[in-house]
Amino acid sequence: MNPILLALPRDYSFELVLSFLQRSPHELLHRLDRDRVVKLVRFGVDPVLFEIRLHDPSSLAVKIVNGKPSKRITALVTNYVKEWLDLETDLEPFYRLAQKDDLLKPLIRKYYGYRIVGLPDLFESLVWAVLGQQINLSFAYKLKHRFVDHYGKSLEFQGQRYHAFPNPETVSSIDPDQLLKLQFSRQKASYSVGIAKAFMEGRISKEMLSGLPLNEAKEELMKIKGVGNWTANYALMKTFHYPDAFPLEDAGLHNAIKKQLGLKAKPSLDRVKKLFRKYKGWEAYATLYLWKSL
Repeated sequence: MNPILLALPRDYSFELVLSFLQRSPHELLHRLDRDRVVKLVRFGVDPVLFEIRLHDPSSLAVKIVNGKPSKRITALVTNYVKEWLDLETDLEPFYRLAQKDDLLKPLIRKYYGYRIVGLPDLFESLVWAVLGQQINLSFAYKLKHRFVDHYGKSLEFQGQRYHAFPNPETVSSIDPDQLLKLQFSRQKASYSVGIAKAFMEGRISKEMLSGLPLNEAKEELMKIKGVGNWTANYALMKTFHYPDAFPLEDAGLHNAIKKQLGLKAKPSLDRVKKLFRKYKGWEAYATLYLWKSL
């Protein structure tokens, strides 16, 4: 089939996106091969393998490589890529704000075009956030690798195996004790299975939150055991690209502020709140660029 061509915003760096996608050798959910990304996604029972590469400076080429896709699958992949790679956010207002700010100005110059590489699957987003709670990023990726390898679906294509994130139906039936064998803490195991059950019981879904104001969406997420303020904001930032989602308690954010301001100790939550008042409406992207500075 001919590739799907997706226009890029003027302020978009595919190179920085690729850099983000290759940040862990333990990542199973996509494969980078020089200038392209290959990813497996399941839409219901349909396993779809697609590749993305830069077509020209102003567009991406997306090609479904396992079979001839229907119009439905083509539309689903198109929407998925737009959400995953943050193709529809207008960053001009954020850049105008950051250009006047001593903390962000050098970061937007250095990383101009950097975007939120998202997690279009809300279930994946929440579980990944739970896995990352209170541990370093390297170990979180190891946990995810084991989890995906044990419970996710996979597809072999042209001698390579590709993996998709486990779905709520599969995870809801797991005995949390089984996850301890993967080095999950008892709490992470309980929360992960509990989140899956919330999806299966219809207590939460991506559709339920779509279009809600940030605070309402956050309140819905925080009804789920294990989802606190940080986890909810992280998921809303990564799945829905809420520009004002603010993971206030994030240790990486605090370390980045400490580094950029030359502080002797990490800032207090009150100081972070005060600092972020001038980024109102763009807290998620201010956080993103500060994370990148690390």
